[in-house]
Amino acid sequence: MLVNRPNITEKNYRKLSVRVRPDGFTFCTTDTLSDTILSMKDIRFTDVGNGHNAEDFYSKAFTQHEELHQKYDEVVVTHENGLSTFVPQALFDENFLGSYLQYNVKVFETDLVAFDELPNYGMNNVYLPFSGINNFLIDKFGDFEYRHVSSILVSRLLDSSKNIEEKQVFAHFTDKRFDLVVVQNQKLLLFNTFEYRTKEDFIYYLLFAAEQLNLNPEFFKLQLLGDISEESDCYRIAYTYVRHVSLLDVSRLQLRNEFTEADNRKHFILFQS
Repeated sequence: MLVNRPNITEKNYRKLSVRVRPDGFTFCTTDTLSDTILSMKDIRFTDVGNGHNAEDFYSKAFTQHEELHQKYDEVVVTHENGLSTFVPQALFDENFLGSYLQYNVKVFETDLVAFDELPNYGMNNVYLPFSGINNFLIDKFGDFEYRHVSSILVSRLLDSSKNIEEKQVFAHFTDKRFDLVVVQNQKLLLFNTFEYRTKEDFIYYLLFAAEQLNLNPEFFKLQLLGDISEESDCYRIAYTYVRHVSLLDVSRLQLRNEFTEADNRKHFILFQS
């Protein structure tokens, strides 16, 4: 959905980006004239599911942050979950959205299934948004644009892969889940989301996927982003089994804000949504 654009006399040149999940949300505000990120906050909930639903926590949290009561020219919401799949445009039919998810996601007839178009890359991302949270946000902001976090992640990594013929491997980390993305000169070779409990789970999934793509751990370069640092267990075990490991360079993204390198890596998706 697209927000109703104000006319030029009503514009305040502010944008609100919100990344939602059942156990909390993160938001940032942007000055659209200077393309500068002005503020960012990460809100975590506890005891979700113990007699309360996510909307109860969202309602309470929204009363506590002044930025969420201001007016914005644009509101963009990204949904963070593992309930998505990319479909080539040639195989896509909007009338059968649920069928694309049925092999890895349990889809009910009452579920809202949405999709994001990635026209530059000839594919669509089919996913299940958080309908209850969307309805809450509509009451707060009116119409807004929403997308899946993986649409932002994959688009940005594909953009950066232009004219690079080497296969690039990225792992994006959130709480107990990571997205594995492999691209080559603006072509998506692999996207998958894995839940993990230990660092051994992570390295198993990574090396298994690499084997399927004939990627030799002695040669391919692995770049890590999201909630990850050189002190993290997953970074250390990756460094043990993969010769070339590094944290994603976010220096260009840092030019848009005054947050730390770690913040820009952790909020890579939010800051570019």
